[in-house]
Amino acid sequence: MAIVWGMYDAGNAAYPNQHAYLLALPIQDLHRNGFSMKIIGINASPRGNESNTLKLVSAVLEGAKADGGAETELVDLYKLHIGYCTACGTCYQSGECTLVDDFPDLFERIMNADGIVLGAPNYIDSVPAPMKAMFDRMADAIHCQMLTGKYGCSVCTAGGSNEDWVIGYMNRVLTTLGATVIGGVGVAIGRDPGALGPAIRDAHAMGERLVRSIRGEHTYPEQDEIHRQKRDYFCQLVKYNKDRWPHEYDWYVQMGWMK
Repeated sequence: MAIVWGMYDAGNAAYPNQHAYLLALPIQDLHRNGFSMKIIGINASPRGNESNTLKLVSAVLEGAKADGGAETELVDLYKLHIGYCTACGTCYQSGECTLVDDFPDLFERIMNADGIVLGAPNYIDSVPAPMKAMFDRMADAIHCQMLTGKYGCSVCTAGGSNEDWVIGYMNRVLTTLGATVIGGVGVAIGRDPGALGPAIRDAHAMGERLVRSIRGEHTYPEQDEIHRQKRDYFCQLVKYNKDRWPHEYDWYVQMGWMK
């Protein structure tokens, strides 16, 4: 079951809406009653409009718009300034970050989305630095499983090989954050330039599946169990450290997840 988060407070400097999401209604019920579905695509390619990864991310978003008219947003990570996590632990304690940059706004946009599309070229079997920096800034969101109820997928382009490795990595990050993964599309263009066209078609179809998943037309019971186990694990971790991490303890209490 997907979950909708309703804003009620936006006073946090690092995560403006971190305490601003309350468990409310199943997302499927909202969309059946005319509420707009939001999908955010995050592209981590430095090549701008020439990016082949951008073509895949855009195809997913187009598929999402075609099947139900989802509202979509495209983010170019290379146009944002996202500093490196310093591992100070302040976010665990207060929910705030000591860095001042574009991450809080990006995180708010992610939290206001129902679906998340990650796109990256293969950089030595991993993602480019801006996307890794974004992931590293989400340690508090991992502890609090803040993407619970959201759905996501990933796309990757490579020159030679191992695009599937990068997709697997990005999708594991989504799972670790609490999101349900619906698939991935990768293509190695260096060994077959003609493969990009079919990959774009596959990405469009994945966007359609993403929308149907958010509506509840596809279910992922095996991932539901993974999410339950992760939430229980982090709940106990936060409970053990509640004196050091009062913000995260309050989050679990507020969400009704504290055991």
